[in-house]
Amino acid sequence: MVNTGHAVALNDVVTDTRGRPLRDLRLSVIDQCNFRCRYCMPAEIFHEHYEFFSRAQRLSNDETVTLVAAFAQLGVNKLRITGGEPLLRKDLPDLLGRLFAIEGIDDIAMSTNGVLLPRAASDLKAAGLDRVTISLDSMDSGTFKHMSGGRGSLEAVLAGLEAALAAGFDPVKVNAVIERDRNEDQILPLAERFRHSGCVLRFIEFMDVGTRNAWRRADVVSSEHILKTIDARWPLEPVAAAYRGEVARRYRYADGAGEVGFITSITQPFCQDCTRARLSADGHLFTCLFSSRGHDLKTALRAGATPADLAQQIQSVWTVREDAYSETRMSPRANAAPERIEMFRIGG
Repeated sequence: MVNTGHAVALNDVVTDTRGRPLRDLRLSVIDQCNFRCRYCMPAEIFHEHYEFFSRAQRLSNDETVTLVAAFAQLGVNKLRITGGEPLLRKDLPDLLGRLFAIEGIDDIAMSTNGVLLPRAASDLKAAGLDRVTISLDSMDSGTFKHMSGGRGSLEAVLAGLEAALAAGFDPVKVNAVIERDRNEDQILPLAERFRHSGCVLRFIEFMDVGTRNAWRRADVVSSEHILKTIDARWPLEPVAAAYRGEVARRYRYADGAGEVGFITSITQPFCQDCTRARLSADGHLFTCLFSSRGHDLKTALRAGATPADLAQQIQSVWTVREDAYSETRMSPRANAAPERIEMFRIGG
């Protein structure tokens, strides 16, 4: 195990201004992606000439391990590897192995579009990855291709899902973002595909992450509507949350066909229990998915800061955290907020 040491005068439980502890870290390892999903990286903006982070701008594996060790000192025990598309990092298995060895880190998950999993799933499992979440917004090939910006293949994603199952990931989660008049007709096909599959399907309300996805409140399909649609076909029963801060509201099929979840950031915000921080691939700490700015950790890191030094810096940011954007998004204050960070920089 990697010994993270102990910083001076750190609290046993680091909490923000609303009493929310720091428990989860969403770790973006790359800002590039091989898809161009419209709600994240629309192709007309993120074209072949778009300048993503250079290798020098991105954190190295050594730097990433040092920063995660600092977060672990403050109570972080769960990591989610994100991007962009994290599987574009060819050295990801090596990084995972090193993260798994950090004292205090006991759960590592990854979000991916899945198409590169057939060549990577076994190595990721061997390196210590616990869980995989795959994005899949439609069971219709044409709709899926359109929503992925013309670069995605439904068949390739399903092959990646099968590779994850074959590698022993259990459960594999599937995330679907539902937009009105775009893939609303895919609610039941998605539910039917993943009943009895061993996978956990989760429906996500279309969110105003960043500023470039043309979000409108009218395009949101509420989780309540999705739940009622499924329940009318296959009755559902609520499942209690497994821990504080669990994002999805969980339900199980009454006939024993598995579980389905709903992420309700728009209609039923869960800011009061949010324990998540986000670290961008270039070493900036964001305290909310809807942040306007990050806090630079890379400069201190490259100047020789230790995990204990960095933990002090992270604590100073977290203890003044007030974020509750989803609770106030319709207020004049929220509408007047500066431009928000784009999702591809910090993961979902």
